[in-house]
Amino acid sequence: MRPGGNRGWLLRLVIAFSCAQGAVSMARPAVSYRALALGADERAVGMIAGVYALLPLFAAVPLGRRTDHGRCAPLLPAGVVLISGGCALSGRADSLWAMAVWSGVMGLGHLGFVVGAQSLVARQSAPHEQDRTFGHFTIGASLGQLVGPVAAGALIGGDDMAGSSAFALLVAGAGGAAAFTSLWRIERRTAGSARPARGERVPVRGILRARGVPAGILISLSVLSATDVLTAYLPVVGEHRGIAPSVIGVLLSLRAAATIACRLALTPLLRLGRTPLLTLSCLLAALLCAGLALPVPVWALALILAALGFCLGVGQPLSMTTVVQAAPEGARSTALALRLTGNRLGQVAAPATAGLIAGLAGVAAPFVMLGGLLLLSAGVAVRSPSGPARDDPEPSGPRPAPRPRTRT
Repeated sequence: MRPGGNRGWLLRLVIAFSCAQGAVSMARPAVSYRALALGADERAVGMIAGVYALLPLFAAVPLGRRTDHGRCAPLLPAGVVLISGGCALSGRADSLWAMAVWSGVMGLGHLGFVVGAQSLVARQSAPHEQDRTFGHFTIGASLGQLVGPVAAGALIGGDDMAGSSAFALLVAGAGGAAAFTSLWRIERRTAGSARPARGERVPVRGILRARGVPAGILISLSVLSATDVLTAYLPVVGEHRGIAPSVIGVLLSLRAAATIACRLALTPLLRLGRTPLLTLSCLLAALLCAGLALPVPVWALALILAALGFCLGVGQPLSMTTVVQAAPEGARSTALALRLTGNRLGQVAAPATAGLIAGLAGVAAPFVMLGGLLLLSAGVAVRSPSGPARDDPEPSGPRPAPRPRTRT
């Protein structure tokens, strides 16, 4: 069976990713609210959000190396166990240090799941289908980001903020465990047998020097940092502006719904070309992020977040394809892992920097920082290789022989 010939595995992967991402998206704001209830300030919230990405920072490349010459599927259930356990144990923690540790465990599980899932999509999709397939795959993340914050907002509130946020974290752990129902026979034997033979490892420096890989990593880092700081700091903005947690949950889900709409429309959008689409989306997202720093009413905040969610929906799937197609043969999972390492580096640095900036210049200032980062990504995207973005496959069969040159 050729890659991409059976879409059943992709649907099951999207469902599992929705459950896993929904648990994480529900847990992240719940962790922020619980930390605030336990006495954390803006800087402490930023540090706890950064620890979520700290452990994965050291694990991504070894997992990618293993996946390049092994199976992808075993990483998925292992990731679900760590996600669910991290969520539940964060709800049981009664100190900021314990919450930071279990937040790191949750992040490690999410990394393992995503490395396995992205490698699976790259391995089981034909090259000309990868833009579209990665777009469909990331719908799972957007669905989780849509449901998670609404569920968190519905459960958190009242006089007992610490207790309600702890309950939300336990519910998130149970929701993440539901991913197990879709992980059966997710990896085809044909894809496993077609993996590259074990040979000499491509050094990390060689992967990073491949044209297109650094650009894909930076774009992905910027987009994910924007999403991550939004999830972690919109509750803090809500506390300062008097916006209820339930409304913040709806606003975060509105952003995720717009991202889903973008990814459903990704195939016609790709007619613009991958490079122009990445550049335009990053540029508009930069302006919209800066707009979040303004003291606008809730309805205007909703419009900005909806437009921002649509723009942010482009970067992740197209950066995956950019990295996969630019990476050397036999090192594509490692290249995807390096992209995730960049993501986690952004998730460590961005919330911590946002916490520092918020403490010095106010809670809205981090969004100006995100706007600058996305503006830099727009400049990098202009120079990134476009690659095949069309839906029609590459011509098959032998190439016609060149015409013999005749001397005159």
